[in-house]
Amino acid sequence: MNDSPRHVELLAPARDLTCGVEAIRHGADAVYIGAPRFGARAAAGNSVDDIRRLCDFAHPYGAKVYVTLNTLIYEDELAEAERLVHALYRAGVDALITQDLGLLEMDIPPIPLHASTQMDNRDAGKARFLERVGFSRIVLARELTLAQIREIAEATSVPLEVFVHGALCVSYSGQCYLSAALSGRSANRGECAQYCRLPYTLVDADGRVIVKDKHLLSLKDMNRGDRLEELLDAGVTSLKIEGRMKDVSYVKNVTAWYRQKLDALFARRPEYRAASAGHCAYTFTPDPRRSFNRGFTPFYLDGRVKDVTSFDTPKSQGQPIGRVRATRTDGTLLVSAQVPLSNGDGLTYFNGKGELVGFRINRIDGDRIHTLEKLSIAPGTPLYRNYDQAFEKILAKPSAQRKLNLRLRLTDTPTGFSLEASDETGARVVLSKPFEKTPARVPQTERIRSELGKLGDTLFQAERIEVALSADWFIPASFLADLRRETIDLLLANQRVRYPREVARWKQARQGDKAFLLKDRSLSYRDNVANSLARRFYKKQGAREIAPAFEVKPPGEEAPLMYAKHCLRYSLGWCPRQQAARSPYREPYYLCYKETRLRLQFDCQNCQMLILADKRKE
Repeated sequence: MNDSPRHVELLAPARDLTCGVEAIRHGADAVYIGAPRFGARAAAGNSVDDIRRLCDFAHPYGAKVYVTLNTLIYEDELAEAERLVHALYRAGVDALITQDLGLLEMDIPPIPLHASTQMDNRDAGKARFLERVGFSRIVLARELTLAQIREIAEATSVPLEVFVHGALCVSYSGQCYLSAALSGRSANRGECAQYCRLPYTLVDADGRVIVKDKHLLSLKDMNRGDRLEELLDAGVTSLKIEGRMKDVSYVKNVTAWYRQKLDALFARRPEYRAASAGHCAYTFTPDPRRSFNRGFTPFYLDGRVKDVTSFDTPKSQGQPIGRVRATRTDGTLLVSAQVPLSNGDGLTYFNGKGELVGFRINRIDGDRIHTLEKLSIAPGTPLYRNYDQAFEKILAKPSAQRKLNLRLRLTDTPTGFSLEASDETGARVVLSKPFEKTPARVPQTERIRSELGKLGDTLFQAERIEVALSADWFIPASFLADLRRETIDLLLANQRVRYPREVARWKQARQGDKAFLLKDRSLSYRDNVANSLARRFYKKQGAREIAPAFEVKPPGEEAPLMYAKHCLRYSLGWCPRQQAARSPYREPYYLCYKETRLRLQFDCQNCQMLILADKRKE
């Protein structure tokens, strides 16, 4: 039985180098960042040089950098993608998050591969297959219940990653072709046009309006901050924050919040331990309600529930802060606020039509709010704050320090002095320098400790400084400073040499085994095969017929454009399996927005909703 602690990774998003550095500084054990191309957020690409700099910052803490290459790769892009993988490996990247299985047929360096959630990883069979062909980690579908996660963990030995926070796609990841079909912008190519956030009118087969102008495919944001222990006990290794399009203040706040949650958990559960080293100190109290959010849900962790949607708005509703007491004739508002408000705060409320309306506080005077425009809001209306001026001002400045515990031991040698340094990552060095010894007139130990402890803006904080000299020698401050600085430089060099690069499992995988999962199986457009290398990979695994990806050759009009766990029939209380009420409307139902008309299909056997194109106009 293995009684060693299990390392748990907090994985944070990085839109760019700045976000990545701040994520590490605020407690992330790893970050994921987009490459110049082939990332599922095309607008969040970064240069290889910036990624190298991020690796250089992260690795001394034992923190890792993963790069997203999780789009489909077209045939004429294969050579470029292969060259990019080599460049990223040379830059120090720890793993690639991938979707296109063509990478397993490329001539690439031994970099670990993580199976992106874009691969639709929602059952034990798929997880076993991905483990068998050599993936080092599997990013599970967001829709899975705790029981399903536990089942996959028990069926595999590969580390599992789950999302715990951030925006939710309404579709199973990798199974949405809506944007590609309606605009030519493919989600599987990192160019999603977010048709799921639009206001739709739901009508039945007779044209009767069921729901008018609501964001029927828009979900709340995930927040599993209170469920982390259950996820770890279910077998999860990595906890992932969504947000590669989010700004740096969001990354700071949410990362710090989860870091504190996990540290408190580890204090109670010593069998779990952080996957990286260092200790964080913050200038603020983290609170995810004070950053962008559409309201929070644990999603389907406990099974299907109704309260996952954000039908009224896809925008950031914000933190509840109180209610309107009255509107004065001069347009100012009297409010009952539960939190302090500041000039410049952004507030929101829902008007009589159910629309989210926002405004800025121009001036706050006690319980009276002055705005630039005259407002008339009904007494009792709830108010929310979606921009916290004071909070953002704090986060705009340096807001965290992350330090490694350092142990120093000074001794003397026949020709001078020697300083030994070791840190919590396991790095250890000894540096000796010649110096003529002179007996001191007064005790020197405390002064020497003080000089050696001046670590300034280095990565380190002194945990213990031992002065073990054979006599009370006088050592000038300048010599001690040079010895300390050179020893720290040597320790950092030792960290770089010692930094472990994980072995890629796919190098040893038995990719030619046709007897496992795919023997005689036919692949559809939903398997997202976009190039000859991916096709060759699946042929090796025994697949018989392989249809091209939607983006390469769109299937017929009857092919679903989205597969979603979210079900409108359930949200409206009409599920024939789990709810007592029955719909008074005749199916099929349609979602209508301007000239767009989408037909809904309900797959009760698999408990999912399908969306198909409908060529008729309203």
